[in-house]
Amino acid sequence: MKFSEKLFRRLVPAYQIAVLTGAGISAESGVPTFRGKDGLWNNHDVQQLATREALHHDPELFWEFYRWRRELLKDVKPNLGHYALVDLETRYEGFTLITQNVDNLHWEAGNKKVLELHGNIKRTRCDSCNHILTEQEASILSQAAPHCPKCNELLRPDVVLFGEALPKKVLASAQEAAATCELFFSIGTSSLVEPAASLPYIAKANGAYVVEINIDRTPLSSHADEVLIGKSGDILPQIVMILERFQK
Repeated sequence: MKFSEKLFRRLVPAYQIAVLTGAGISAESGVPTFRGKDGLWNNHDVQQLATREALHHDPELFWEFYRWRRELLKDVKPNLGHYALVDLETRYEGFTLITQNVDNLHWEAGNKKVLELHGNIKRTRCDSCNHILTEQEASILSQAAPHCPKCNELLRPDVVLFGEALPKKVLASAQEAAATCELFFSIGTSSLVEPAASLPYIAKANGAYVVEINIDRTPLSSHADEVLIGKSGDILPQIVMILERFQK
């Protein structure tokens, strides 16, 4: 993989770095699609099942689906791309990692500054009072349709369901990180889903050097300052290795 000199001229002295990750980086760890063939799961349309309406209409079916999704992720581990982002975080005080993924892999790899646009499937919260379930309360999840220990309303995975807006504070923090960064990395994302798709454009409009890493070109490619085609698990460790040479 050949990198431009300009990338490292911008990267080496930088203070503020923002990174957006999408499904591509998780796919390299073997995270499967939850939609299954033709977007169906046990003959149910996922876009109808993964909704707040489904939680309240048939909570047992809703939870059966999400237990299946959690089981799929049980043995999935971070890959070299995830660990390279941990290395970058340790090198830049003004580092912000923004992810569209809900699989918890960035936390498991060791990142500490993560903005989760779509939540985290491994957390559980109350649909009513927003209480986050603690490890001590986890036994409740053995119930077919678990209820909150605080207010007795239905519990749910702490993810954004179809038809719901992204968490305002998290989105605002992501937009601020994009607007103030010196370099913006878009990694493994289709650059099609809003509002996340707008983040690299916010960065570029404010003078950031925008780098896209993906296995295919996307709508962002023609606007990025640098496009690196390939797997993030291959490309990111190379960037870190070259960066180490510059910073010695």
